Amino acid sequence: MVRENLKKIDLVKQLNNRTGLSKNLLKKIVDDLIYIIVENIKTNNFNIKNIGSFKILDKKKRIGRNPKTKKEYLITARKSIKFVVSKKISKFYE
Repeated sequence: MVRENLKKIDLVKQLNNRTGLSKNLLKKIVDDLIYIIVENIKTNNFNIKNIGSFKILDKKKRIGRNPKTKKEYLITARKSIKFVVSKKISKFYE
């Protein structure tokens, strides 16, 4: 199965086909939506009802290993974002 990532322009084109709104307006709407999500994730965990939630994970530092050379190195502590799909959407895949 070939998997293709959805790009912002693809999302804009699909919205344009469904709504008939201009691509420039839809691009601005998509950009604003992404901006709103990012700003809300920065402050705390963020939930979009019936879609899913974004959670901030604090990952601790750990030892990593290059599988080819077996050389060890330190992976620093960092924050990561996790997306959990809502139960309503996950029902489509059952």
